[in-house]
Amino acid sequence: MPISLKGSDRRKARIRKAIKARAFGRPRLSVFRSDKNIYAQIIDDASGRTLAAASTLDKDVKSSVKNGSTSEAAAAIGKLIAERGIAAKVSEVIFDRGAYLYHGRVKALADAAREAGLQF
Repeated sequence: MPISLKGSDRRKARIRKAIKARAFGRPRLSVFRSDKNIYAQIIDDASGRTLAAASTLDKDVKSSVKNGSTSEAAAAIGKLIAERGIAAKVSEVIFDRGAYLYHGRVKALADAAREAGLQF
């Protein structure tokens, strides 16, 4: 008997399947957005390892950002994940927005990561 998923889980699974099909061995930049914070990870799906991670809960970001649920905070996380990814020798990724629309905080994170040197 198949497991029924809620709408956002179906959307996330559909997007992740398409991303993995066209990744061609590139790591995945995955974004999770909550009401109060935003998180980003660079994941190598072949080995199942997280290569770099950043969130608004990191001490250096938390002190510089007033609120973790703003576009400015998302841009700071985008810049930080790009710096950490480049330090981990990752310059090219594929963007996984999850079930979120490419708008607002998700778009701000992606644009900041591109400006800081990640290619996707």
